[in-house]
Amino acid sequence: QVQLVESGGGSVQAGGSLRLSCEYAAVNFRMGWFRQAPGKEREGVAAIYTGSNSTVYADSVKGRFAISRDNAKNTLYLQMNSLKPEDSAMYYCAAGYRLGSVWKDPVGYNRWGQGTQVSISS
Repeated sequence: QVQLVESGGGSVQAGGSLRLSCEYAAVNFRMGWFRQAPGKEREGVAAIYTGSNSTVYADSVKGRFAISRDNAKNTLYLQMNSLKPEDSAMYYCAAGYRLGSVWKDPVGYNRWGQGTQVSISS
C-alpha cells in the first residue's frame, strides 16, 4: 500500500516560492503532482519515473517548477518558483502506473494524497 501525505502548501504573493513535500510508504514506478482549482478539472503538473529519474512537466509550469525525489527519505518534492495567481489550487501527490496511460491523466494513478492548498495573491 502506497500511502501519500502532502505538506508545504500555503499563501504567498506572486513571484514567490513554495516547496511541496509528499511522504510515501513505498517507491512507485511513477509519481506525480496534480492540481485542481475550484470548478476546474484536475490537471497534471509534473511527474517523475523511478529508475530513469526522467521528469515531465505541464507547459504552464516548465521553467518554474521542479519535481524531485529523495528515496532515502521516501519523499517527493515539488519546488515552485515565480508563482502566479493562476497557480492557486489544491495540489495532490499521486503514485501509480497504468500501462499505456499518459502521465498527465489522473486515471493512470491509483494512489492519491489528501491534498495541500496553494494560494497565490497578486
